[in-house]
Amino acid sequence: MTLRNRLRALVLTGAALLTVSTVLPPGAAAAEPDRTHRASGDGLSAVIRYTEYGIPHITAEDYPNLGFGEGWAQAADQVCVLADGFVTGRGERSRYFGPDAATDRSMSSASTNLTSDLFFHGLKDAGTVEKLLAQPAPAGPSRQTKELMRGFAAGYNAWLRQHRITDPACRGAAWVKPITTLDVARRGYALALLSGQGAAVDGITGARPPAPGAKPPKPTKDPVETARGLFAQSRSDMGSNAVAFSGETTANGRGLLLGNPHYPWKGGRRFWQSQVTIPGELDAAGGSLLGATSISIGHNSRIAWSHTVAMGVPLTLRELRLVPDDPTSYLVDGKAVKMTKRTVTVASRGSDGRPAEVTRSQWWTRYGPVTTSYGGIQLPWSGGSAYALDDANAANLRFTDAGLSLSKARDVDGVRDALNRVQGLPWVNTIAADSAGHSLYTQSQVLPRVTDELVARCSTALGKRIYPVSGLAVLDGSRESCGLGRDADAVQDGIFGPSAMPTLKDAPYAENSNDSAWLANADQPLTGYPRVFGDIGTERSMRTRGAIEDVDAMAERGRLTVADLEKQQFANRVPAADLAAADAAKACAALPGGTAVDSQGRRVDVSDACDVLAGWDRTVRTDSAGALLFDRFWRKFSDAGPDHKVWRVPFSAADPVGTPNTLNTADPAFARSLADAVGELRAARIALDAPLGEHQFVVRGGERIPVSGGTESLGVWNKTEAGWDAAKGGYSEVVHGSSFIQAVGFDGSGCPVARTLLTYSQSSNPNSPHYSDQTELYSAGRMVKERFCAKDVLASPELRVVRVSEH
Repeated sequence: MTLRNRLRALVLTGAALLTVSTVLPPGAAAAEPDRTHRASGDGLSAVIRYTEYGIPHITAEDYPNLGFGEGWAQAADQVCVLADGFVTGRGERSRYFGPDAATDRSMSSASTNLTSDLFFHGLKDAGTVEKLLAQPAPAGPSRQTKELMRGFAAGYNAWLRQHRITDPACRGAAWVKPITTLDVARRGYALALLSGQGAAVDGITGARPPAPGAKPPKPTKDPVETARGLFAQSRSDMGSNAVAFSGETTANGRGLLLGNPHYPWKGGRRFWQSQVTIPGELDAAGGSLLGATSISIGHNSRIAWSHTVAMGVPLTLRELRLVPDDPTSYLVDGKAVKMTKRTVTVASRGSDGRPAEVTRSQWWTRYGPVTTSYGGIQLPWSGGSAYALDDANAANLRFTDAGLSLSKARDVDGVRDALNRVQGLPWVNTIAADSAGHSLYTQSQVLPRVTDELVARCSTALGKRIYPVSGLAVLDGSRESCGLGRDADAVQDGIFGPSAMPTLKDAPYAENSNDSAWLANADQPLTGYPRVFGDIGTERSMRTRGAIEDVDAMAERGRLTVADLEKQQFANRVPAADLAAADAAKACAALPGGTAVDSQGRRVDVSDACDVLAGWDRTVRTDSAGALLFDRFWRKFSDAGPDHKVWRVPFSAADPVGTPNTLNTADPAFARSLADAVGELRAARIALDAPLGEHQFVVRGGERIPVSGGTESLGVWNKTEAGWDAAKGGYSEVVHGSSFIQAVGFDGSGCPVARTLLTYSQSSNPNSPHYSDQTELYSAGRMVKERFCAKDVLASPELRVVRVSEH
């Protein structure tokens, strides 16, 4: 029996076969199959078995067919979000949505559609992704990855041909149209650039040579403080927690992993959950970033892994010395080098709504594009100098290969081998556990080969100020000797090889909450790596401190199970409150007359707040009374500025988890912050003791769903970020936080013991039955019992089986 027939027989044992019609329904989008990417003469196909919560289990006979199933299934759940991202990658947002509108920030930091289009259309004009696709592995993507991309495009297009779009976000929209393999690859490439060129899009597209005789512009912001804030903020913008426990801490001697990535709840950085299977070749389950063609974080029958956003800085800035009277030429070892002018024209829409074209120039150097800003750091282009951005991931189209290789690893050594071979992760750490009881942390990301020796020898004046506080190097671009060189084990020039990566294996726990590698295990600190990887010996974030306290206590207690991981995920403990709430309540009660002066000079009665803080349970569960008050107070006091002192006991590198501590209630900012918090809540007509879930929520189908969790500054493992708009009644919907959660263990049966949760649910289409089902579970503090082995999939009471094909 052929493999195709075996798959068909397997489907028939589980449910009646539902063959998807290829008849074009009225109103469906017309599309042509990607005929250059056929796997065989009879077209592409896959079997999709859907279980509870709309989770697809995709089985195919090879990589093109598997990609076809993934493209189909992702389109079924997220066609509008995917289509919006493909518009971005093609540089066509101005044409459809207008040039000045806020853009899709899931693929870059661009402030408007026009700057986004100029950047992405520039990459398209230069053939950047085509050139990377043409490179052979390991420097370029593998054959399997290319086949997955090709199949994905064909599957997405087939779904468009065969279905009417019901999502009001793009129903009938002209910008939803067929895609190519290049569209899929461009989306993946944009992910690799997010922390490099993607964070400087406005500066790249807006860079202009200075006019003759123009005075050098003066930065309006302190670049050091901007850099410090930028890289501190990166921990909260797209962060995560993950912990791996070794067998010495678990009930059965096998590894455990809890992954809790924090990502946006809307847009193109959402995760999407699936299981992907090629019998005898691949079998993995987990979450994929939308548009990705491999599992991003997940597990197979023997290993589980997750990622956290790393503190390594994946770029350098090059300060160029310009040729006198020629600001578009720069000197290298005294010889003039002409910049390359790229003229980019994008289709736009004029103020009258009619089609228009916009043409701009970009300037490129041997190091990369000239930019006048990076993440808010102002980099003026004057008559004497300019700055080029050297992005270590500009040659990286290996992101999908990394996920695919991890999906096939058999133990944590296999995880390390996969990462060492592919070298494709642009901005994340990896934490893993295996069924043999091993744990792993590694910062195996693509980083520029910036050694501390190179920085000491080649930093410019600006670099000497910025590098110590941020890890961002600003190097002299006028000297050939200041090049990055190449490590012998690196797959490309200018990056660190695998042997340089901070790595910890077989510690009782290995944890990361977006601080550096230093305290992956507090008892086995990692040191000796260059500053570009992250800082050592400096104050940790409140979330890192709380996470280490929690996982260290769990490891010490031992006998851990998957149930303990679930309990940790929903404990919702507030580390900042454990340190500060009791002192805050006591100091509040001691205020003369029960009043304090707010930042506007008004005297506010805060007496009711004292009892609320004292009685609060120090958690951010949906029924917690007092969490809202402490959150508003803590945001203000902890961010009162350098002239104020939050803690009486300062940070000590000898006790990085326990310090700083003891709330400094004598600081004038304490009473003022409390008064401001009380005034804010009252102005928004929110009771000081209102349950958290009444005001931290998402709306689905017109109904509010309460959401637990807390902000970055509170240090909560289960991170949640909601907006605040006093003019609209205070808190608005949750926009960011816990996303694809997995708690994974192993029992030796070959079927992992796993619980998962996609907090915002599988589909963003309000007409989908899977628009809010897992969100309701999240609100209740529950997770999904995963179905990984075929017998469990086929036993699902909601099993729905579909065979999808081009014809």
